[in-house]
Amino acid sequence: MMTVPTQVVHVDSPTEQRNPRTTEIDRMPTLGILGLINSEDRRVPEAVHEVLPELANAVDLAVDALRSGHRVHYVGAGTSGRLAVLDAAELIPTYNVPKDWFVAHHAGGDRALRDAVENVEDDAKAGARELAAVVEPGDFVLGLTASGRTPFVLGALNAASGRGAHTALVSGNPQAMRPVGVDVLIAVNTGPEVIAGSTRMKAGTAQKIILTAFSTTTMIKMGRTYSNLMVSMRATNAKLRGRTLRILGEATGADEQECSDALAEAGGDLKVALMHLLSGVDAKTASRMLAANGGHVRDALLTAATCSA
Repeated sequence: MMTVPTQVVHVDSPTEQRNPRTTEIDRMPTLGILGLINSEDRRVPEAVHEVLPELANAVDLAVDALRSGHRVHYVGAGTSGRLAVLDAAELIPTYNVPKDWFVAHHAGGDRALRDAVENVEDDAKAGARELAAVVEPGDFVLGLTASGRTPFVLGALNAASGRGAHTALVSGNPQAMRPVGVDVLIAVNTGPEVIAGSTRMKAGTAQKIILTAFSTTTMIKMGRTYSNLMVSMRATNAKLRGRTLRILGEATGADEQECSDALAEAGGDLKVALMHLLSGVDAKTASRMLAANGGHVRDALLTAATCSA
């Protein structure tokens, strides 16, 4: 006869523990359940706020990598991997970044984006193989795992470190030890989930906030914005052409016709058109000044002002 163990196994990850505030959730009306989930979700931004210094260190490492011609890699499994793939994909249309600037590695590959693939997140060797094959010295690798111990992610980070890349780990488990070779540990304490172990909830929300903040800040530091405007986008359809004209108008005060003419002279390059309208230099000079300043509009404007003084 099979016996069922009665001893409770201690789990040190907060995300796996039962939440004392939600033990009666299955007895509540619909609005009450939603209110309780929302109440727990409101704890997440404060938890992220506590790790902003570590996140800043990760951003600086990523910026250093990109400025020196290297790449940023995301590594995750399950929810973490799906969020990483989404963030990397959205940077291309938003900031017109080269496709190889941000590379996402998801345990189980494309198939695992839609379907759970058994045991892939437990394969440390697979993670190590995947990163060892593509990471170069000078790259930056950001791993994401709610438990802080996902073998695929840790194997990948270890291999990347061995290849001379800088690494960081986003973890939902402050109790987990810093893995060997990880330069920056970003351990977010979002506490027990509404449903014990369902890390697509608060832990996943924290990872989404961190990824968005990380990549957006990296893009700002890389000169892909001017003020709070997206000026690196390319107008590939009617909607984006209209947005481009609005951005030029908001940034310069020029009317729609002036913006349209400037954009045409710049060959559709929003940054070049912006430089032309703000500094008065022609499109060719604007393009050259932007290139000399790493694509940073404000730095290029200072160059233009110095040249004209």
